[in-house]
Amino acid sequence: MGSYRRLDPTNEETIDVTMRDDYPAGVPCWLDLAQDDPDAAMAFYRELFGWEFDVRTPPEAPATYAYARLDGGTVAAIGGPSSATDPSGWNQYVCVESADATAAAVEANGGTVAAAPVDIPGSGRVAQCADAEGARFGLWQPAELRGVQIVNAAGSWNFSELNSVDLDAAARFYGEVFGWEMGSFGMPGDLSGFFRVPGYGAFLAERDPAVKAFQESGEGPDGFNDAVAILQPLALDHPDPTPHWSTTFAVADADAAFDRALAAGAAVVTAPFDTPYTRQSAVLDPQGAVFNLSEYRPDGAG
Repeated sequence: MGSYRRLDPTNEETIDVTMRDDYPAGVPCWLDLAQDDPDAAMAFYRELFGWEFDVRTPPEAPATYAYARLDGGTVAAIGGPSSATDPSGWNQYVCVESADATAAAVEANGGTVAAAPVDIPGSGRVAQCADAEGARFGLWQPAELRGVQIVNAAGSWNFSELNSVDLDAAARFYGEVFGWEMGSFGMPGDLSGFFRVPGYGAFLAERDPAVKAFQESGEGPDGFNDAVAILQPLALDHPDPTPHWSTTFAVADADAAFDRALAAGAAVVTAPFDTPYTRQSAVLDPQGAVFNLSEYRPDGAG
């Protein structure tokens, strides 16, 4: 795993970025977007995040599939739906040791397997599942492709959030399937929490000096070093009224990124607002995929 410095297009500052080369089992590791017009999707996200694309579609494949990259590091993929089992919108995949065994655990705990495990040449073994409330997610048993290489830098995947109606049931399901444990943000009246994989923080700190420094600073709620996803109540006014996973991308300037998204054709879901740790917003891309933009800004510092 190597580190490099990249120019942040929103503020022209260089920032340290560590390239990921592996993920432990139970950690979300891959992210892709399925839309009817992948070329238009690539144009939108190129304008928003500065992504470049490496089309990997085999000649006989029924739909486009392209890796999105920042300075040569993979951050996501964009493709066109190839069948009714492909979920539209952003979809996260969790790293697993065995896609077949995990798919069986999904069904044993009340979930469903929408697309049975299948080998993707040059990548890994992949399955599409849904939890007991119907929220879709993928399984990724890595082979040559270990996962996305850049996370948490401006223009890359920052977090995924499960929007659930029954938080206790969701915690039980993902605890049984992936071994996830629950943590609390510790804010009065806030029902949200975060899923964690014990030991994940130590895994990261061994590989990324910036992560180690952040952990040693003591910022963030207790246990957040091991966090892999967020669990939150489904907002009544969310564009998707059913339980679902949502995706958050890191940005250097929340307001500038929000404005850039609208200029590129996105619609407003939630205008920029502050939390104790971030300034963030939610938008709808031109083909209907909802995602969040988040600037890390502890204590609302601007």
